Amino acid sequence: MVLLCAGIGQASAEANPRYAAIVLDADSGEVLHAAHADAPRYPASLTKMMTLYLLFDAMDKGLMRLDTAMPVSAHAASMPQTNISLKKGDRLRVRDAIPALVVRSANDAAVVVAEALGGTESEFARMMTAKAKEMKMTSTTFRNASGLPNAQQRTTARDLSILSMRLMQDHADYYHYFSTASFTYGGKTYNSHNRMIKNYPGTDGMKTGYINASGFNVATSTLRGDHRLIGVVMGGRSAQSRDAEMVALLDKSFIRAEQLAKLSPKAAKRSPAAPPSKVVVSTQTVRQVTRQATNTQVKTQPPVVVKTLPRPLVGASQPQAVSSGRLSADLGWAVQVGSFRASEQARDRASDAARRLDDIEFAQVAVNEVSISDRTLFRAQLIGLQQEQAKRACERLVLQGMDCLVIKMPNS
Repeated sequence: MVLLCAGIGQASAEANPRYAAIVLDADSGEVLHAAHADAPRYPASLTKMMTLYLLFDAMDKGLMRLDTAMPVSAHAASMPQTNISLKKGDRLRVRDAIPALVVRSANDAAVVVAEALGGTESEFARMMTAKAKEMKMTSTTFRNASGLPNAQQRTTARDLSILSMRLMQDHADYYHYFSTASFTYGGKTYNSHNRMIKNYPGTDGMKTGYINASGFNVATSTLRGDHRLIGVVMGGRSAQSRDAEMVALLDKSFIRAEQLAKLSPKAAKRSPAAPPSKVVVSTQTVRQVTRQATNTQVKTQPPVVVKTLPRPLVGASQPQAVSSGRLSADLGWAVQVGSFRASEQARDRASDAARRLDDIEFAQVAVNEVSISDRTLFRAQLIGLQQEQAKRACERLVLQGMDCLVIKMPNS
């Protein structure tokens, strides 16, 4: 089977001059397959992964919120298909822009985000390129935020695998958006172009793209057992053949990852590719997803409790008190409402979430400090909840326009 799959990739490369591919292990960074991985290619709508990265950056810094309404310019409204038919003078909320980019791959939404963050799309493209260089995406240049045709907008399969990894590492709280299957805007429902999420078990992101010059592109993140793989295939002649190529490469690469783990004692003893699953509440439903592990060193300090909220719990049994410094097993769940660069921002967001709720008892507003590589983030949380309490609280917050995660607290 391994030889057959390898032959498929080689045949694709020889028959199609636009073809390029790479598959790597998300934990070790080891490349499991590469074909023309450093050859220049057109990113098409995989460009929007960087647009989203910078939007998530702005959200983490408190510059943008999910309910921020961004103006639609004439330039944005003029963007060709694929779009969501925005008109000059409209305002697009961030919470609608994110699925518009992920699911619909909307070019008009991409320009709205670009102008909101960069002033002009060309300035935003310079910001995108600078961020790419900072990430060591050394062969990438952006000229627009959408991926529409531009002869100078180039990248490589390897660079896009770096971007995929960084999206998961740096913006894990937003990663769940990349598995969104559909969204509704302006009375119309749009379905995702990414069939890998539906058809290949374990796939929970990322993005597809197409223009005539690029062929059909896809970046994929897939978890199987102890291994999470990042795959990029570029230049497919059709969406179907592109997906078939990705499936073949992932099948082969998962086998190779298992073989390498058995051969290497260090690899065999490494941490699993994903920690315990957590519940994510989206605007559509409550679903179970698994967060990826990364090579990034993460150090978490115990949450700093800001204040206690003694409110009656609707429809719950007699609550248990929270012991000092440790949560009981029944109260070991939390609602996380954002990650911020400043502790004050995190405290304000958590306090705002608490004010919106009237059905939690003995929950505590907390700020959880997390060190990721050389960066410190402060996560805004409501802790000391039972699982069902946390789910209900998060659902209420979503209905009020606040994004949130339901998480199992460590050591609880």
